[in-house]
Amino acid sequence: QVRLLESGGGSVQSGGSLRLSCVGLGYDLRPACMGWVRQAPGKEREGVAAMDHYGHASYLDSVKGRFTVSRDKDKNTLYLQMDSLEPDDTGMYYCAADTTVSYPLRHQQYTYWGQGTQVTVSS
Repeated sequence: QVRLLESGGGSVQSGGSLRLSCVGLGYDLRPACMGWVRQAPGKEREGVAAMDHYGHASYLDSVKGRFTVSRDKDKNTLYLQMDSLEPDDTGMYYCAADTTVSYPLRHQQYTYWGQGTQVTVSS
């Protein structure tokens, strides 16, 4: 069974940085597309960033230039470096993975999910 464990969330002030990590357990995720999905209070989930198994990255327009997604396939780990954080970035950030993803930012396509890590950005 695939397990995804996120870490690295926290509370920062606007303009600050955080680095999220997601390690996959129980399955070799090298063939998978992996992504970060967030959900703000009262809002729907949205795909923030993703990287397919070729290493191609995709980003939500509002985070381009501020967030960087990367992965270490040997460690089965996905990262999200978040810089210049804004209050609108506040939310629960989930790691997701699947081997059959056509549109990496469409969270509905992912089968495997972590429990999430909270990111709070204050103004």
